[in-house]
Amino acid sequence: MKRRTLLTSSAMALGLAATMGTAALAQDEPLKVGFIYVGPVGDFGWTTAHDVGRLAAVEHFGDSLETVFVESVPEGADSGRVMTQMALSGADMIFATSFGYGPEINAVAQRFPDIAFEHATGYLQEAPNVSLYNARFYEGRAVIGHIAARMTESNVVGYIASFPIPEVIMGINAAYLAAKAANPDIEFRVVWAYTWFDPAQEAAAAEALIEQGADIIMQHTDSTAPLTVAQEHGALAFGQASDMSSFAPDVHLTAIEDNWAPYYIRRIQERMDGTWEADNVWLGIPDGEVVLSPFNDRIPADVQEEANAMIAAITDGSFHPFTGPINRQDGSTWLAEGETAPDGDLLGMDFYVEGMTGEIPN
Repeated sequence: MKRRTLLTSSAMALGLAATMGTAALAQDEPLKVGFIYVGPVGDFGWTTAHDVGRLAAVEHFGDSLETVFVESVPEGADSGRVMTQMALSGADMIFATSFGYGPEINAVAQRFPDIAFEHATGYLQEAPNVSLYNARFYEGRAVIGHIAARMTESNVVGYIASFPIPEVIMGINAAYLAAKAANPDIEFRVVWAYTWFDPAQEAAAAEALIEQGADIIMQHTDSTAPLTVAQEHGALAFGQASDMSSFAPDVHLTAIEDNWAPYYIRRIQERMDGTWEADNVWLGIPDGEVVLSPFNDRIPADVQEEANAMIAAITDGSFHPFTGPINRQDGSTWLAEGETAPDGDLLGMDFYVEGMTGEIPN
């Protein structure tokens, strides 16, 4: 039986919780903040990115901040038990960093109204002390979709998807639309892994896609296994959530990096000051929350220029990856000419765009 341990940045014990909306904490009283991770901190992907943000906050605040994290917490009831344990141990603030923690974080928050809860990529706000934060990953996926389309020789891109939730679906669609605009002959093949982190399963998915003709691999899963497989087979690939180039330096073209540090520092400061309020924010490339890893020299200079131009256009607002005309997979109209997708449509996306093959599983 596996045992999960709590790890702190300073001491193991947590004190009494502070009350939101009151005066700032005393200067000699550290704020106690907990983090719940869906994967191991050493996944070099999603969880690593969040833990880098936590460590940046620790460095920024010094002795005025004490953190605790629990890694590899499954989505579901187990996450509720971990959050409850943190709350009873005196956490003033808790960050839950995976989509599937939504029902549990809201249930626990209602039991502990004096604790500030933050849910990454969530959509449920059933308690007044639950805040939502997200990143516009689809902006980065549009950029890598363009690069893939310009570099593929087989015109087949393999995509390893985790779960059929809007965040993942919109990433596939954004990458495909950008790729199709650059290369009308492009084809995406998607394998659903039904996991966020399972190196063996992710490797098998990469193998299957390469056998189907894909010479470029994208992933919305968190291990470095697909990159390793790509390197072994001479395929090209993109990292996920963090710079994974050290694991496949020859084929890692770039990665979508999640930069959570500024958000964590700002929200922790607000909690310290007594000004924290529940919010619902969705930041992206213009805000520095989504960044692209350094480009591999294998990307031709003109393609790098095109990718950088796309990043600049997203940053200044002159380009939105979901700009019409765009139809749904069944041919029905979704966005008219020049129309951009409302955030509500994206956050509830449950369909492929026209040109994608295959079906989205239930």
